[in-house]
Amino acid sequence: MKITVVGASGLIGTRLSEKLRRSGHDVAAASLSLGVDTVTGKGLDVAMVGTEVVVDVTNAASFGDSSAFDFFKASTKNLLAAAAEARVRHYLVESDYFRAKMVQENLIRASGRPYTILRSTQFYEFINGLIDIGADGNVFRLPSAFMRPVAAGDVAAFLAELAAGAPSGDVVEIGGPEQFGIDEIARIYLAANEDERQVITDRSTSYFGVELTDDALIPGAGARVARQTLPDWLYQSMGE
Repeated sequence: MKITVVGASGLIGTRLSEKLRRSGHDVAAASLSLGVDTVTGKGLDVAMVGTEVVVDVTNAASFGDSSAFDFFKASTKNLLAAAAEARVRHYLVESDYFRAKMVQENLIRASGRPYTILRSTQFYEFINGLIDIGADGNVFRLPSAFMRPVAAGDVAAFLAELAAGAPSGDVVEIGGPEQFGIDEIARIYLAANEDERQVITDRSTSYFGVELTDDALIPGAGARVARQTLPDWLYQSMGE
């Protein structure tokens, strides 16, 4: 079938497109760098021609401010309109736990399009950026809220599986196989990179502008459990 991957040049999009092509699907890659602008709608009509499934893995340039809300609102409205025009049978989106993404999810639910929303936990690949939220001179002040980080490759594989199936009309979740406090995972990551800076546990540190409860970033009991562990990912990433 023809599957259009929107955000195809990103961390998940590149992996997903490769997996779908290896499975024999006709993949149309759409991203800003390829001439498709979801915010203005430029190039969407061409990208959607003949599309049966749309997988939206777009992301905003920043989180925690109004620009993220504006991005997801404009982008999702344009994508849904283009999907309706092309009579797309399955709208699949990869989401997460940021408030701005709720705008995206609510628009999809209200659209009347057959959909599946995949919520993923934080990616191993973004641990460095996660740690930076608590940078304070030569130390990191980070909360102890729990998280179950996941490899981008495992998320892409699950998306490929969902894209080949029927729309669920619901939210499904995926998380990593291990649970850590944010402060704990920072210590592990820094030690693996021979970085001697200290991590101080500070519950008052916000997470991209959000004050976290202990379980705010943890998926539900029915979530898909990904396979790659943090030690395995660290070993693999440092060998690249």
